[in-house]
Order: sequence, then C-alpha cells, then structure tokens
Amino acid sequence: MTDNPQDARVTQDAIGSVYDRVAPVYDLWALLTESRARGRALELADVQDGQDILEVAVGTGAAFYAMAEQNPGGSNIGVDLSPGMLSKAEKRMQKLPHRNWTLKLGSAFQLDLPGESVDLLMNNYMFDLLSFDDMDRAIIEFKRVLRKGGKLVLATMTKGERFGSHIYETLYHWSPKAMGGCRGVQMSGRLQQHGFRIETREYVQQMLFPSEIILARLPVQPAGFKTSP
Repeated sequence: MTDNPQDARVTQDAIGSVYDRVAPVYDLWALLTESRARGRALELADVQDGQDILEVAVGTGAAFYAMAEQNPGGSNIGVDLSPGMLSKAEKRMQKLPHRNWTLKLGSAFQLDLPGESVDLLMNNYMFDLLSFDDMDRAIIEFKRVLRKGGKLVLATMTKGERFGSHIYETLYHWSPKAMGGCRGVQMSGRLQQHGFRIETREYVQQMLFPSEIILARLPVQPAGFKTSP
C-alpha cells in the first residue's frame, strides 16, 4: 500500500509546531503554489446550502471561509492541529456576517463527531504530511464520519508529472522541514482500498508545485451489493 516509496520524515508530534512557525507567511505560499488546486477542490465540492460540512486540516481558513459563505443554512466545522493556523483562520472567519461555523483544535485520527454525520469532508495538503500507516488511520476516521453517498474532496502535494516539478522532491530530500514536511503522494489507490469510489482525479501544477485534486464518494451500497429481484 505504499503509493510512494518516500515515507514521511517529519513526525506528527512535530508538525503542529512547524505550522505554528509558518502560519504568518502561509497564505503567501498558498497563493503562489496551491491556490489553483484549492479553487478546483471547491468547484468539485459543489457546496449546497444546508449541508453538514467538515474541513480537516483547515489551515488559515481560505477554503473553509468559501464553504461557510455558501452554506449559511448548514453547519461548518473546521479542525486543525496547529493553534497558529487556527488563529489565522479565526480572524478570517470573523468577516462572515453569520456565525454558523466552529473551529476546533484536533486530530484527523480522532474526530470529535458522531458517525455518519457529515455530507462533505474537505481536506487540503494533509496526507502529504502523513506516514503511510497514518494515512490509513485518517481515511478510516474520514469514512466513519461521512454519510453514505457523502463526498470526500482533497488536494495534496503529489508526485511531479511535468517539467520542473521534481525540484520539490529534491528539496524534501535535503530538508523535510524546509518543505513544511510535505512530499509527493498519490492517494487514489489507497482511498479505493478503503471503499471509496474515485469520481475525479486531476493534476495541477503551479509555480512548479505539483498537486492532485480528488473527488471521492462513499457508495450508498457496498461494492458487489445486489438488490433482490
């Protein structure tokens, strides 16, 4: 199940402090390298008012703000393990005219939500930080909280597919923390092994930075299920 032979080299215990330090400048990095992928992820999410929405690894709240703005009649919950990133997200969210959102300090491995309580789960630039074993833990938890037929939309750093994109793999090799702990991963196969159906997988490269955007869904019926005649 190793989609990429390079496993994570920054521990989860260290990730929170790494992102506390980069929080003041993260929005600039995201604008230059991730904004196109995040925008496409929001398009695929296709937020409908009245949904129960969860974003795990909410970061500074750019995608979360857009979803909450489109979902004034629903619930919007954002989770992150970095207090510094959550502080930035909180300031951003204060601009919304309605308060139908909640931000929480927490982990993707243990979400404080009931089972099958979420219609849409957004997750951006988190799996590229996780070890392969931790990826499975997070997917199992995502699967637990999503309703059948619910959407999982994620954007993540992926293996480069175009000229120049491999520079980031070289940077990670020399200094994982300089890359914020991110390295290129490919998530479609792993999601399928946990029962998700991949509806869309797209590649986006911005400032040579390679991202994949995936729309996956939990089937209403298990694979191979047949109704009685």
